[in-house]
Amino acid sequence: MEALLNFDTSILDWIQSTLRCGFLDSFVVILNYVMTSGILWIVLGVILLFFRKTRAAGIVLLAALALAFLTGDVLLKHIINRPRPFTVNTDIVLLMKAPSGSSFPSTHSGLAAAAATVLLAKKRSIGFAALALTGCVAFSRLYLYFHYPTDVFCGLILGMLCGLLALWIGKKTKLENRLNGRKA
Repeated sequence: MEALLNFDTSILDWIQSTLRCGFLDSFVVILNYVMTSGILWIVLGVILLFFRKTRAAGIVLLAALALAFLTGDVLLKHIINRPRPFTVNTDIVLLMKAPSGSSFPSTHSGLAAAAATVLLAKKRSIGFAALALTGCVAFSRLYLYFHYPTDVFCGLILGMLCGLLALWIGKKTKLENRLNGRKA
């Protein structure tokens, strides 16, 4: 475990020593506020509910977000209880207020990956933009020194799996057919 922690920390420290700049400082802080609690993804899911053609995508998106939040934030964070990197390296200067709770897995990354997975499958026109935003969110968690790379990577995998599970449930229940009045 020590080798993994050293690897994780070396990546975070490299980001801090090599990539820190005023533009990225501002960008990741703004991005963090926009992505707080997955609000952007939730709003998008609710908007999709308003249109018959995208209603199934909205339901599946919101279900994927709920699955990612429950498994990552409610369950795994409390079981694993990994300290955040800034609590280990107290010399780091944070750009914004420190988040509470434990580090593993990254909930922001998990929610973004869940949303991108569903949107790529259901609404490809915005799925690629969601994928790019997911990459930005994942990077921001490292840049802010809020998560270790393994927290972010596992959050992304967890989110993708939750997105796939929500898509599978939607398909198995023939959700789109039921919403459009076709025989299930």
